[in-house]
Amino acid sequence: MKECKITVLKKMFNEDLVEEYGQPDIHKGPCPHCTAGQEFIVRSALDRPEKFCGWAWNDMEEILMTAWLEGKFDPWMNNENEFITCCTYGLEPVVFKVERIED
Repeated sequence: MKECKITVLKKMFNEDLVEEYGQPDIHKGPCPHCTAGQEFIVRSALDRPEKFCGWAWNDMEEILMTAWLEGKFDPWMNNENEFITCCTYGLEPVVFKVERIED
């Protein structure tokens, strides 16, 4: 399988949603598990980087599998080897770029 690079593009925080729907003692701020610009190289579904959020990893597993198996991400993306995705935690979502590393 090909290697993939995961890049953290953007972290968001939906304060209004946290105030309305979150528990009072919930973390208040952008995701504490990563930083914008951070990069990870992964080789398989068993290769989750240490301290990488398990929730985000599960959310992007299908996209990683497509990249590892040389699937294409067109017509959605300008580059068929890249995909922009995010974790499904709507209170403090993180946007990632997944790209297949070509030999």
